Amino acid sequence: MSLRVVGVDPGLTRCGLAVVDVAANRQVSLVDVTVAGTPPGTPLDARLLTIANAIDAWLDQHKPDVLALERVFAQVNVSTVIGTAQVTGIVITAAARRGIPVALHTPTEVKAAVTGSGQATKNAIGKMVAKICRLDEPPKPADAADAVALAIAHAWRGAAAGSNASASAATSGGAGQLTAAQQAWIAAEASAKHRAARR
Repeated sequence: MSLRVVGVDPGLTRCGLAVVDVAANRQVSLVDVTVAGTPPGTPLDARLLTIANAIDAWLDQHKPDVLALERVFAQVNVSTVIGTAQVTGIVITAAARRGIPVALHTPTEVKAAVTGSGQATKNAIGKMVAKICRLDEPPKPADAADAVALAIAHAWRGAAAGSNASASAATSGGAGQLTAAQQAWIAAEASAKHRAARR
């Protein structure tokens, strides 16, 4: 039985939306991907309404089991962070109305899960997304590829988090061996938890 995950890369100008079905063997099938966009000069209320309507339609059409959303971090550009946070609130609310669980993932965690490196470039993410989903080329723009990566990362998270037995097998090279990407995910997740505990 497959898991259907919606990935959302939140943003006011470009909000990436993706849907993937992931089988028990971790094989990923891309169902749909798009970007909901609003022009920067448009009044804020109209921009948020446009994205809210797009999210509502996306969730009603695809009926995911879970929604994976990028966690908002403070950046140099405060206005960008505020806009992203506003869209994040819209997405979480839309999912909550439908009883869809929401999982937040940091960019580093997603990069590690998909590419094996928490420092991967957007170009590297796009290439791996295309490879994992068996596409001729990465989804464009980059926000679309990022949304697919979020969905994949969440679907693979359970396997990456693994049990102690799986981790032991990885160390010994046994049948339950974790991939390099899964090991990088575990390291990224542990690092994020460590940083959160220090705040």
